Amino acid sequence: MKYALYGAAILLVSGSLAAQTRINPTDPQPTCNMCPGTFIPVDELNAYTKKALEEKHIDQQVRDIDIGKARVGIGMVYRGKLDAPLPNSVAEHDQISEVYHIISGSGTLVLGPQITNRERRPATQRTVVQFNGPGNNGSEILNGISRELKPGDVVVIPAGTGHWFTKIDDHINYLMVRVDPDKVTPLKDEAQSQEYLSKPAAR
Repeated sequence: MKYALYGAAILLVSGSLAAQTRINPTDPQPTCNMCPGTFIPVDELNAYTKKALEEKHIDQQVRDIDIGKARVGIGMVYRGKLDAPLPNSVAEHDQISEVYHIISGSGTLVLGPQITNRERRPATQRTVVQFNGPGNNGSEILNGISRELKPGDVVVIPAGTGHWFTKIDDHINYLMVRVDPDKVTPLKDEAQSQEYLSKPAAR
């Protein structure tokens, strides 16, 4: 009798799962099957900004999440005062698009695909391996569009589009969303994030 009950329970669970995956089979199906959501508390994000200031980091990856057909990275970026653009400071990423949401500070960002003096980023560079995949640096953006960024603004930067800070008034702090359809960067979960925050970060 006991085994019969176990068998019935297994069939019930199996049937329930099948029902979840087979409802309206002619409709488009979820591209991330039974995937959980991800929550990142503001205290954790603030801890990354604190770490950026204390350890002089610019770009840090908080999460890297598999969403089925792509991965999404969540980063925190803190840049200090900039009176003039640094040499070869135009950035471009071949496969990863980025979205900035400005939290505090202000600055001037130039966007455009026409990059002069492209130079390949080293494949072993930490940001290439962990954050934004392969790409190039350059010295200038021709015919670029200049934007004055302030808190609350959002910027979308498609893969292949150059982005170039030419001025930062005091600082600029922003949340970064990275869209990685080719899954070129490694996953990072909450446990890895807490481990990273618990000690000085490698460079």
